[in-house]
Amino acid sequence: MAIAEQNPDTLTSAPPRMQSAGWALASLSLATLLSSLGTSIASVGLPSLMQNFGATFQAVQWVVLAYLLAITTLIVSAGRLADMFGRRPLLLGGIALFTSASVLCGLAPTLWLLIAARAVQGLGAALMMALTLAFVAETVTKDRIGGAMGLLGAMSAIGTTLGPSLGGLLITGFGWRAIFLVNVPLGVLTFVLAWRALPARNKTARLDRGTFDVVGTALLALTLAAYALAMTLGRGNFGTLNIGLLIAAGTGVFLFAAQARVKNPLIRLASFRDLQLSASLAMSLVVATVMMATLVVAPFYLSRGLGLDAAMVGVVLSTGPLVSTLSALVAGRLTDRFGAHRMMVAGLLSLTTGTFLLSLAVTRFGIAGYVVAITVTCIGYALFQTSNNAAVMTGVDAGQRGVVSGLLNLSRNLGLITGASLMGAIFAVASAEGHEGIGLLSSEAAARGMQVTFQTATVLALAALFLALLSARATGRAESRAS
Repeated sequence: MAIAEQNPDTLTSAPPRMQSAGWALASLSLATLLSSLGTSIASVGLPSLMQNFGATFQAVQWVVLAYLLAITTLIVSAGRLADMFGRRPLLLGGIALFTSASVLCGLAPTLWLLIAARAVQGLGAALMMALTLAFVAETVTKDRIGGAMGLLGAMSAIGTTLGPSLGGLLITGFGWRAIFLVNVPLGVLTFVLAWRALPARNKTARLDRGTFDVVGTALLALTLAAYALAMTLGRGNFGTLNIGLLIAAGTGVFLFAAQARVKNPLIRLASFRDLQLSASLAMSLVVATVMMATLVVAPFYLSRGLGLDAAMVGVVLSTGPLVSTLSALVAGRLTDRFGAHRMMVAGLLSLTTGTFLLSLAVTRFGIAGYVVAITVTCIGYALFQTSNNAAVMTGVDAGQRGVVSGLLNLSRNLGLITGASLMGAIFAVASAEGHEGIGLLSSEAAARGMQVTFQTATVLALAALFLALLSARATGRAESRAS
């Protein structure tokens, strides 16, 4: 892979033997693995944390929520800071912060200190997530960017898949502290590799040294925090507090838009007039919402609808992440060969087909019926995610890559948060049987809940497909005028 030459952060000071896009991409892949592993590995440790700290589930769930909230609320600001002060120092700082916070998590003597350390770890992850996509756009040539995005997607899927199983082994062998300390050697390796390989800013290049929008940053962070909490608190019971938080989030959106007229806003609202960018962000949110249903609803269908034991449920559920990992690598090459917009449409067609097959929820087909449907769904997801990221990051100005990368990650995170709440609620309502709890569902009720949930997911996938077709058509027209 060749290094891109025309950007503000061209290579000047990295050691010659490490000045290659391959090594830079390796460091970005490890950073992606770290941040996704940090998301998935902690969940498996919640029962151990409850036992060791004598805490309730409502208390220990903040070990997961603090990390996710820090990423969600700060990821756009992290991208903006990188656009202002340089991406390399910010990414290195994010890796160092994540690694140091992992040490603090592993040594935390109390639950609340652990939660605070997880929030700091989330800040480091926000910097890594916001900047890996931006760096790809300037470390590989345009005709190879799809393959690079596919590799990052595969590493993210590996981290998500590996987290629960690795965490379980570490807790069994070494205790809960090991699930955080395992990040330390990987973090040190990532830091060293990134320091040696990532492009340093050309001293003659000009950065966007405009003032940082402190008010806008605070408003956006509070707005996103209110929305995320509204979607996650209550464990499925949407009460007065959740409604109040949603109202606060809506008010925050209005205030953020009103103050975005300052000279150097955190997000330039005029950017959303670009149909491709707006459509890509909307599609990313919708697709993440759809995919969250496979994580929230599928376990109930497999255990209650198909009558599988816990071990088999885990094995069958691993099909999706495994397919996503393998498909992401192929998706990158297809995107480079056939173009991002074509592959985006193809991916959403596959996703829509997969969710429709899942909506059939025909229990007589057993495990095979689910595996075929989830395979089609995850192939579509990997193809969409890779091509969508490639389309956005190749079309954005160099000075805005950080904030746009942050917006892409933010749209995905908000989709996951929304999907966990929305799809879970739809399944609970559709499968309700009298006053029985969701854990006592009959096979018929679980199948009915699965059908309604994925019928909704199919409608959402069709909406995303419609947006992709509009975006592709508008891009085609623009290219015709330019030629």
